[in-house]
Amino acid sequence: MNKVLLIIQREYLSRVKKKSFILMTILVPVLFIGMIGLIAFITAKQGDFGDKKKVIVVDESANFLNKLKGSDNLEYVYTTDNYAATKGSFIKNGYDYFLYIPASLTGVQLLGEKKASIMTNAKVEDELSNVIRAQRLAAAGIDSAVLAKAQKPISVASMQITENGVTDSHVAIAFGVGFLSAFLIYMSLFIYGTQVMRGVIEEKVSRIVEVIISSVKPFQLMLGKIIGVGMVGLTQFLLWIIISTALITVGGTVLVSKMNANTAQRTHVVQGASGAAQMAAAKDADNVDIAAVLHGFSDLPVAYIVGCFLFYFLFGYLIYSAIFAAVGSAVDNETETQQFMLPITLPLIFTFALSQSFIINNPDSTISVWLSMIPFTSPIAMMIRIPFGVPGWQLALSMLLMVLGFLGTTWLAARIYRVGILMYGKKASYKELAKWIMYKE
Repeated sequence: MNKVLLIIQREYLSRVKKKSFILMTILVPVLFIGMIGLIAFITAKQGDFGDKKKVIVVDESANFLNKLKGSDNLEYVYTTDNYAATKGSFIKNGYDYFLYIPASLTGVQLLGEKKASIMTNAKVEDELSNVIRAQRLAAAGIDSAVLAKAQKPISVASMQITENGVTDSHVAIAFGVGFLSAFLIYMSLFIYGTQVMRGVIEEKVSRIVEVIISSVKPFQLMLGKIIGVGMVGLTQFLLWIIISTALITVGGTVLVSKMNANTAQRTHVVQGASGAAQMAAAKDADNVDIAAVLHGFSDLPVAYIVGCFLFYFLFGYLIYSAIFAAVGSAVDNETETQQFMLPITLPLIFTFALSQSFIINNPDSTISVWLSMIPFTSPIAMMIRIPFGVPGWQLALSMLLMVLGFLGTTWLAARIYRVGILMYGKKASYKELAKWIMYKE
């Protein structure tokens, strides 16, 4: 056991002392949260950053004259020229697009030297549809305001019955947390598992392993390497969680304080003008949404989710890193690992792809439950399900199977590792690996 601890210590300290480890541990949460904030900011302010497109309109139907409102990104200019004349001159006159509306309203075209974006095309379609819909309703004697009120959708609040009563289930937040947890485990199993495999290959190619196994057994070496790199991953994830939580807490507090200050200021400005009605109008809907999101995160069982995340990361890593170590011991260079990589990683890829469309929308289905029980797929499938609520017996059974899967996988991987680590110049095949498993001590 002392020898295994020495190997773990070497693998752990040699990695955590690197400048790259320290930099990535600090920068990843900062850059990730900053990237999300920047994306949200640019999306919210896209009208300020995008170029304004000028559209010249030939309306042969005479239904849309001065009725297309435009937006921050679109400006409409009308012309009395015909189709042919406008088509030949709109580009040199400085227009980005030419909108042609025939008298029959069929075959409407948006022409441009460059392809119009999906968003631009959709905006033009929506504006045309809104104008013609209003005209048709008026012709039929239907008040568009009354119709809009009748068509107003009903908002449904998703609630959950718990021991403490009925609470908001925060479905969207559970969706995001589940997907993010699964994504982090998916990426980490590849990153840290590959580190183990590369370390094994490097020691084998440099023949350092021949010196090492003169003092320790191959199984001890493999186990020490797996646990050491796993501890590096756990350390990094714990630091990421701490740093991210601190950044989100501070940022959320500042954001809420700023929102409250802005709301109070607007209320003070409009209060004397028209009383309670304008006070209500002064409330910013976006601020309410942001506050609701922050409140939803505070309602989540964070300690429970983080604990499950660390468990499934750890045992998922242990299972896959044992297989990666076995593969590394069976080859002489990284190129030869390609024939083994797809069968190993296929369960992960399949589950992650399925989680985005099926599991996250059907967390309690039979397929989702079975995928959360199988050790090779449960790290991703179960983390998708956990924010939505998982029965205790399912979670306990899944964890038990993960532990048993780790023991079985490690035993098989060790059988391959003890032979492959000293095998040079012979290209391994699946048949050869099966023979190595059956070799006696």
